[in-house]
Amino acid sequence: MIQPSIEIRSATSDEVPRAVSAIVAAFLTDPPARFAWPSPHDYLLAMPVATGAFAGSSFQHGSAYVSVDFCGAALWLPPGVEPNGQALEKVFRDTAKPEHMDDLLATFEKMEQSHPREAHWYLPQIGVEPNAQGKGIGAALMRHALARCDQEQSLAYLEASKPQNIPFYQHHGFEVIGEIQVGSAPAVTPMLRKPRRPGT
Repeated sequence: MIQPSIEIRSATSDEVPRAVSAIVAAFLTDPPARFAWPSPHDYLLAMPVATGAFAGSSFQHGSAYVSVDFCGAALWLPPGVEPNGQALEKVFRDTAKPEHMDDLLATFEKMEQSHPREAHWYLPQIGVEPNAQGKGIGAALMRHALARCDQEQSLAYLEASKPQNIPFYQHHGFEVIGEIQVGSAPAVTPMLRKPRRPGT
């Protein structure tokens, strides 16, 4: 049975809360996020703020992509645009579990250092809320952005925060380029995708 095509578009500035809500729902069992905020109350309070610091500038650049039902979102940062590291660190210091702080901050520092030196698109966050997973929304979100990367012949980079997500990224052309593991923090896996030539 052929699934109907899933419409993907850029979120507008007044749709930020709906897009961020999809990310917050999708990351409910994300290991690094729950390492920072083991308490569900703390997670639900802090994660929207952290998402804004980590990937919020995607909305200003028109590269915060959503499914039209807002069940999925992919927040991409264009070449030359980086997460707001100072704001993200402040969120962690204000809200994260204190005994996890050093390992958490060191993990994000190593993530920053792992970015390719060449110009690249960066995907800080992609997610589909649990009730809508398995319907092709994540794949549609990924194809939408990677088509632009291929058109521009640009590298794409991300960090997989769950080992079980690595095959999904590999299916879309990403390759593992290392592993980041600090103290008791969960491992994250940097992955890089080279642009594909038209017709390949």
